[in-house]
Amino acid sequence: MSLNLPRSMTSGLTAASLIALILLSACGTPPERPAAPSSELSFDAGIDYAIDDLLVQARRLPAFSGGSGLLKSDVPRGVIAVDPAIDGNTGQQTIASKTLDSRLLQRAADKFAQFDVVAVSSNTVGKAQFVLAGTLTPIDASKGAAGTFRISLSLTDIKTGFVVAQSAARVRSEGIDTTPTAFYRDSPSLTKDRVVEGQIKTAQTPAGGAADEFYISRLPVNALVSEGSKLYEAGNYAEALRYYESAAARPEGQQLRVLNGLYLVNSQLGRSDEAEKAFAKIVALGIATNSLSVKFLFKPGSLDFLADPKVSGPYNMWLKLVAHEVATSKTCLNIVGHTSHTGADQFNDRLSLQRAVTIQRRIEALEPETVGRLVSLGMGFRENLVGSGTDDLRDALDRRVEFKVRSC
Repeated sequence: MSLNLPRSMTSGLTAASLIALILLSACGTPPERPAAPSSELSFDAGIDYAIDDLLVQARRLPAFSGGSGLLKSDVPRGVIAVDPAIDGNTGQQTIASKTLDSRLLQRAADKFAQFDVVAVSSNTVGKAQFVLAGTLTPIDASKGAAGTFRISLSLTDIKTGFVVAQSAARVRSEGIDTTPTAFYRDSPSLTKDRVVEGQIKTAQTPAGGAADEFYISRLPVNALVSEGSKLYEAGNYAEALRYYESAAARPEGQQLRVLNGLYLVNSQLGRSDEAEKAFAKIVALGIATNSLSVKFLFKPGSLDFLADPKVSGPYNMWLKLVAHEVATSKTCLNIVGHTSHTGADQFNDRLSLQRAVTIQRRIEALEPETVGRLVSLGMGFRENLVGSGTDDLRDALDRRVEFKVRSC
């Protein structure tokens, strides 16, 4: 299974001129887009509006044209692959993003009647003409549950690499549960790497713009990750392992979601050596790409790790592997502590710094040659990704420790 990106993604022809040519070739008068809502919508209404707006734009294209929106009966049905929606700040899938996926798949299937609208999978992505990418993003994360969210959807022609339609809607927070799904809840590190950033960028790219090439080229791996994550969440760890191993075996499969998946399923299957190897790769890739954020969870207001062995049990192994990678790579790092959005600013600045120092001292004790190459910093809650201040699974990423490469 492979996607060969055409020269049109990098040719001199601009996206705007290509879209103009397509529109000129379409039949009939282009339908009017629905009027933009004057205020925030409910979650369900926002999804429906975004899908309907996407459809109106798509119907201006030859593949979607026709009075009823249906192609002729002798033309094979096309395929629109829907990539699971993610949080636009964290890159995680959440309970709310899964709700978005479910309603999106149903309404898109009803509205794009000439296409098979299906969840992205290893069986469907190679047949798809279009990919539908989506994000659900807190507009002001610092307001937590009181804030509003933005749904962003884009439809990309996989062959050309251009976004042919894009829509957005602002929705109220009622009914939006930002608790991460089991895969993201259990993952030891932040999984927002270059591929995930590309998906976020593509979902938010206006029509006529180029989709993120890195993201589009890795759709086959995304499909394997998606299937593996569903199996993990269903408790089918042995089957999930097959998908993550298949993804890891591909040249483009060295991604944080793949490695986190390998770590998780091997841990669940009691394959501790394999889990340790997977975490070592997470650390090496994270440091190599300057994108390693590990979820060391502390007791609220404390420098002690959470006492739950299911949570903090692997921390000693994690620290050993981080220390080993820093020592062998001769890397110099900033260790950046973060806290969730509860309590006073000064208290959280001090607490986040103390937590970073705690991690620094543990690494230096494990690998004395790292002494002098580590600097601790505290960001308090100024760089929250979630911002809910709930001090539970929803904002676990806000209590992360980041390792940032710096010049020695």
